[in-house]
Amino acid sequence: MGQEILPPSGGDDDNIQPVDLKAALEQRYLAYALSTIMHRALPDVRDGLKPVHRRIVYAMNEMGLRPNTAFRKCAKIVGEVMGNYHPHGDQSIYDALARLAQDFSQRYTLVNGQGNFGNIDGDSPAAMRYTESKMTAVSELLLEGIDQDAVDFRDTYDESNTEPVVLPGAFPNLLANGSSGIAVGMATSIPSHNAHELCDAALHLIKHPDATVEKLVEFIPGPDFPTGGIIIDSRDSIIESYRTGRGGFRVRAKWQIEDLGRGGYQIVITEIPFQVQKSRLIEKIAELLIARKLPLLEDIRDESAEDIRVVLVPKTRSVDPTILMESMFKLTELESRFPLNMNVLSMGRIPRVMALNDVLKEWLDHRREVLQRRSRFRLAAIDRRLEILGGLLVAYLNIDEVIRIIREEDEPKPVMMARWDLTDNQVEAILNMRLRALRKLEEFEIRKEFDELTREKGEIEALLASDDKQWQTVAWEIGEVKKKFAKATEVGRRRTQFADAPEADEEAIQQAMIEKEPITVVISEKGWIRALKGHIADTATLTFKEGDGLKLAFPAQTTDKILIVTTGGKAFTLGGDKLPGGRGHGEPLRIIVDMDNDQAVLTAFVHDPARKQLIVSTAGNGFVVAEAELVANTRKGKQIMNVALPEETQLLVPVGGDHVAVVGENRKLLVFPLAQVPEMSRGKGVRLQRYKDGGISDVRCFAISDGLVWEDSAGRTFTKNKDELAEWLSDRATAGRTVPKGFPRSGKFAG
Repeated sequence: MGQEILPPSGGDDDNIQPVDLKAALEQRYLAYALSTIMHRALPDVRDGLKPVHRRIVYAMNEMGLRPNTAFRKCAKIVGEVMGNYHPHGDQSIYDALARLAQDFSQRYTLVNGQGNFGNIDGDSPAAMRYTESKMTAVSELLLEGIDQDAVDFRDTYDESNTEPVVLPGAFPNLLANGSSGIAVGMATSIPSHNAHELCDAALHLIKHPDATVEKLVEFIPGPDFPTGGIIIDSRDSIIESYRTGRGGFRVRAKWQIEDLGRGGYQIVITEIPFQVQKSRLIEKIAELLIARKLPLLEDIRDESAEDIRVVLVPKTRSVDPTILMESMFKLTELESRFPLNMNVLSMGRIPRVMALNDVLKEWLDHRREVLQRRSRFRLAAIDRRLEILGGLLVAYLNIDEVIRIIREEDEPKPVMMARWDLTDNQVEAILNMRLRALRKLEEFEIRKEFDELTREKGEIEALLASDDKQWQTVAWEIGEVKKKFAKATEVGRRRTQFADAPEADEEAIQQAMIEKEPITVVISEKGWIRALKGHIADTATLTFKEGDGLKLAFPAQTTDKILIVTTGGKAFTLGGDKLPGGRGHGEPLRIIVDMDNDQAVLTAFVHDPARKQLIVSTAGNGFVVAEAELVANTRKGKQIMNVALPEETQLLVPVGGDHVAVVGENRKLLVFPLAQVPEMSRGKGVRLQRYKDGGISDVRCFAISDGLVWEDSAGRTFTKNKDELAEWLSDRATAGRTVPKGFPRSGKFAG
């Protein structure tokens, strides 16, 4: 015990090095994280591509699969990519390739696919041995100038070849096609945009480099998804998202009403939000229908062919289509949120979240650098050609001497170099000339080419010397792209529209999401609540736990809000559809809402937003409160009446008429105008009647023109008209006078 455990000897103990586990893990995990961020999950801001997509497009270019050539099997392309550039699984490469060909995934496809490349229902593409593909015009633009030293190259994984670090990117691909990926500790999510709008914004940015995001949003109002849809975010929220590089866009399905005649209609959905699978969406709606969560909807049918056509059949012709659709948007993916997180590799190296103007600026800077590099490449080619043309001109002017030297000299090269002061390249060009070229070798032709190249060289040198000219050329190139993808063309047409969500009554939408059924709400003395199906007239058959009994029962609908008021002056709200079922004894209210232990249920009733209630405490204080103020949307409820033990909230009576009648425990009655009681949303209230000792017994609101009505214990009805009530009429907070003859001994207006 306690001895140090050593590894078994293998004969090379000298090479064993102890390593700190924490340091080793940190180092390896960091290497993995950097690899994932740089070489897998995040796109480059300059060409908008991740390495796998860049390698696919470059490999197709190397294979000569231009838009105007024949298609090739995807298996061949995947093999080429995997063997030469991307040492990963063939399935992951094919998935990436197939996605580049899907017009419902890419706003501007980079691959032209032939065969089954999947569909919007979420079906997978056919195997790569069956499908074929080639490049599109967008891919050609991304690669334009790749063979003219436009970008840096690096060794491939096996160092047998080279691949581009980034593509020249004449097309604003990052924003036009968007991107999404999850790296280590960071993610990216960029929606697609309209290329015409991006070009407009870029041209504005060339003229006004300090343009704000607010200004650029005038050109780019928001994303343009391949599947269309309607964005319902406010302009301010869109600007904020673009300014910070983080946010999101709420996208809704596009729908219209089809008139079926005789007042009937159906709703047809023609566009769904981006990245929502149509088949899964319809399944989800069907599940909600079966679960009776969509009471306004009768049926759903998928009548889609090439275009999307999903038909919603309303329950009845009187259903409001807006409310039906709003309830659908709340419960289903017919409305979905596409997140914005513009986390990209800036300068190809640094992952950071960028604003809209920064992304466009980096793309423009890249385009300018590509222009400079291509210009220098062309300049070097012109210089080489001018050098050779100069040598050919000498040869033409001294053709006989050249022929003599070649015929007579053992080593003609140095002789010619010395004789006419020519370079090695010039003499090599003269010596490699064919005899048949002598006839065509005319001074005029050579001079013409020489002059044209000299003029082009001057133009390129002027371009490289002037920032303004460079930006003018970049702007011209962007203008050409804009023409190719203009909104007037089918591919450039804006697909996603903008709209404000219609102003619909929240209450009505909530109701529309609940199946309307009759229930009877039952609350026991000890505060257990349940809802029985149907309206039950005879409550005598109800059973309760031992020692418990019925406190109150009343009819309601599942769509109703049930208001519960406690003796502590608190109000709670429960949905009729959320109440525990009628089997058993229900559940204690204290579990459903946060009710204090020293409080009990005072009363419960169906909420009527148009009604008002008079709330009264045991001490005789009270005030009028609108029922809308009693509604509380949380478990905590809402404090309405401020009372402190031993005082409690004792009465809650509906407000009606113009007078209030109050009876104290001292059997004194007071009648006063209702106008003297203030309306409040919360408080202690004002004194209704003054007592020497004891408190309030009962209160009633009534219209004095109809008189005050009460019932005795035998069920007989008594009415006192205005004149007969004269001696009890007074102001609020007075003591009142002894109750009239025949008033119930219970001190209550209802026997």
